[in-house]
Amino acid sequence: MTFLLSLAVAIIFGAGAYLVLQRNLVRVVTGMILISNAAILFVISAGLSRGYPPIYPLPEDEPVSDPLVQAMALTAIVISFSVTALLLCMVYRLYTSHGSVDLEDISAAEVREAEALERGESIEKAEEGRP
Repeated sequence: MTFLLSLAVAIIFGAGAYLVLQRNLVRVVTGMILISNAAILFVISAGLSRGYPPIYPLPEDEPVSDPLVQAMALTAIVISFSVTALLLCMVYRLYTSHGSVDLEDISAAEVREAEALERGESIEKAEEGRP
């Protein structure tokens, strides 16, 4: 069981790391989601213990499961959801301002805007020269 969970964590983390290295920002966000899910699965599998629920009165001489693992996993889920929402909002804002989610297109547009500002031109004139 532990080997299967470790293998699942490794595969999910590897897929997320691969997606983070892509040029498309939507794929980068998807990779971040997969990496955070792999971390949550790792925390759950590392603290996996079987036993009775930790509700008073506790049974004597019987193992009790650890509720801290579940609380940490729930907290990590909430944090990863909020980070995902923030990243998706930022990607949408970049898409509306630059018309693309490709990192090379966005960086080329930023370079054009910086060169236009150095020459003293307005940004609108610099945008007219883009392909």
